[in-house]
Amino acid sequence: MRYCIEQTRALAKALLRVLEMIGMKALVLEQQMKLSLREFKIEETLGDGDVEIAIKRVGICGSDIHYYTNGKIGPFVVKEPMILGHEGAGVITRVGSDVKHLKVGDRVCMEPGIPMSFSKSMKEGHYNLDPDVRFWATPPIHGITRESVIHPAGFTYKLPDNVSLAEGAMVEPLAIGFQAIHKAQIFSGDTAVVTGAGTIGLMIVLAALTQGCRKIFVVDISAEKLAIAKAIDPRVIPILASNGNESIIKEVLLQTNGQGAEVVFEASGSAAVNEYLIDLLAPAGKLVYVGMPSRPVSLDVVKAQAKEVSMYTVFRYANMYERAIASIAAGLIDVKPLITHTFAFDQAIEAYEFAASPSGPVVKIQISLE
Repeated sequence: MRYCIEQTRALAKALLRVLEMIGMKALVLEQQMKLSLREFKIEETLGDGDVEIAIKRVGICGSDIHYYTNGKIGPFVVKEPMILGHEGAGVITRVGSDVKHLKVGDRVCMEPGIPMSFSKSMKEGHYNLDPDVRFWATPPIHGITRESVIHPAGFTYKLPDNVSLAEGAMVEPLAIGFQAIHKAQIFSGDTAVVTGAGTIGLMIVLAALTQGCRKIFVVDISAEKLAIAKAIDPRVIPILASNGNESIIKEVLLQTNGQGAEVVFEASGSAAVNEYLIDLLAPAGKLVYVGMPSRPVSLDVVKAQAKEVSMYTVFRYANMYERAIASIAAGLIDVKPLITHTFAFDQAIEAYEFAASPSGPVVKIQISLE
């Protein structure tokens, strides 16, 4: 009898493994500048501590576009077909036997980076820096612009009833905003500058406002994006970068009594902004690099030393998801206006083509599988 039971269990596990290898519809980056929406076989097994999630919303990130248009980001090179997308939300369809805090039917968002359980970085609390982290849509790890995914329950977060799936898919970039202000240690009454009015720049703005910033200057070359930034809050002051570096410096100094801002966040990824970032800072100010330039940049170290500037860098986030979700649920942050475009799953290729060559005011583009 015991042998029969064990055989039955083994057969059931084998059948489940076969079912989990059945192909699903996915958006696949076949190679640089070539996408397809097709059936894709991917092996994922539901472990005791995992959940299965039916994907409902996926945001398009700048890194997704970079892989699409360039086929690589630094050392991460797309060498074989890869599913794109790492900003997601969905509904749980199965749970592992050890999962107690989540259940089938829960609406959730997911943290896309999975560190090694016992790594030094994990134990020290900055698991985002684990060299062996497995991050969605970072070669060779597949992303989630597909019908379903299996994910560790420990990195899966239930959404409150008043937070939509579309908002849930915005938690990932918002977590970067919170990581940035955590590094900056903003105090109530501080003045800040954010260079870059893309998704990440505006997420930093939203996060900084929750900490009581009295003024936030937002610098960008796009008047349309600056209009979106200005609409967030009366404390946001847009500055058009195309008017020249001197005009940017002059405006910030004029409105800070010649002192400069306590904090500057670089979120554009532009190498050119380094020519004036330190000029925007007050003495003993803090410079936080969030955007990733495509090439090495030069920095006037002596100018930074003369102000005793403290410099910080941000790479993804750690322990920021619950804070981001709670801020949305409490009404402290409204991410909905930043979702400027939504495409159906069947239009996913068109969504990427549009994102690569956008027209009009574009911040966050999402793909809906609902």
